[in-house]
Amino acid sequence: MLKKYQTLNKILDAAVVAVIRGESIEEGKRVIKACLKGGIKAIEVTYSLPNASEIIKELKNENLKGVIIGAGTVLDETTARLAILSGADFIVSPDFDKNTAQICNLYQIPYIPGCMTVTEITTALKYGVDIIKLFPANNFESNFIKSLKAPLPNINFMATGGISLDNVESWFKNGASVVGAGGKLASGSDDEIIATAQGFIKKISELKNTL
Repeated sequence: MLKKYQTLNKILDAAVVAVIRGESIEEGKRVIKACLKGGIKAIEVTYSLPNASEIIKELKNENLKGVIIGAGTVLDETTARLAILSGADFIVSPDFDKNTAQICNLYQIPYIPGCMTVTEITTALKYGVDIIKLFPANNFESNFIKSLKAPLPNINFMATGGISLDNVESWFKNGASVVGAGGKLASGSDDEIIATAQGFIKKISELKNTL
């Protein structure tokens, strides 16, 4: 299987991506470590975090078994290429950018852009996008994905923005393939983050057995 599709399958299997932000490298690393301890298998290091490329490199050099490391808040193709050369397994953006899609296709790296409208979604699909990030998800009811999948049944959606233990079940039941969790997962003390991560893993595991 091509590396790109191996990564896509790992994202879908993980079902939850921890979105890492922060004001310092130290804070970002602390949160990542706690998320990993809690069982999270997909980490999105955002470029709003200082020295994001260096953090991605360090994580990749650790050869974390079963864990994939992506880059988030990627706003242009230059940043995408920098992230890919740093070892990023996937690229996530708050919007769709055709040049970023093309550079990701060139390197065979999954690109997950943020979209809000049917036009944005179908444009992204034409440029080879395999997972659409519904962002910001907290601007919608979870059944919005169900409505979108009526005319577009084969799309994989990643709902990001305001995802919590209280609403994650609703997002999956309405058709999300994966969720991106930031503030509700990747904040608080180490123990709080670990407990929240374990809560996500447990709830999603239970959902997979019923959906």
